[in-house]
Amino acid sequence: MSFTRFLGLAAAAAISLSASATLSLAAPLQLKPANPQPKGLKPGLSVRYAYPSDVKTLRAAAKALEAGAEAGPPLKGLDYRDNNIGENALTSKQSEMVAADIRGYVKFDAPGVYTIDFLTNDGLRATIGGQVVGKFDGRQPCEPTFAEEVQVPKAGWYPVHILYFQRLNTSCLHMRMAPKGSRPTWMANSAFGR
Repeated sequence: MSFTRFLGLAAAAAISLSASATLSLAAPLQLKPANPQPKGLKPGLSVRYAYPSDVKTLRAAAKALEAGAEAGPPLKGLDYRDNNIGENALTSKQSEMVAADIRGYVKFDAPGVYTIDFLTNDGLRATIGGQVVGKFDGRQPCEPTFAEEVQVPKAGWYPVHILYFQRLNTSCLHMRMAPKGSRPTWMANSAFGR
């Protein structure tokens, strides 16, 4: 190996180590519980849909929803696996060109630091307890967002707001979570209320 190549590899390793250290030093996002805590919630999440002629970005999805949205059947939770071409996105009336405004609550059973991520096809901006915990502004197959660490100050319900869109072909939307240091797993539908 040449000395120049060795220096290049050393520099790349140093940059990677520095980026990892920066990520590990970032404080978890501080979530705010719903205040007051809701009572008598129904299972699932509320959703409103719009069906634009095209949607490629979160901005386009938001504009379509502002221009006219209709209530859809509630989501059971956030475990919508990658479907087949032609199957409707989530609980919508279409398989393609769908924008969704999803709202409700997610329950954390204990305080602590958690890792959260989402799998999405296509775009997503997910807010929990006032913090953006998942975002992808574009088109992709069913792939994960960057994982976020969050601080849950107390057990209870936390508000959820998700802007989502599906453009072409298949769709998916999942939320995964785990205590810090564990691998995130699917959130049970029973963790969501509206």
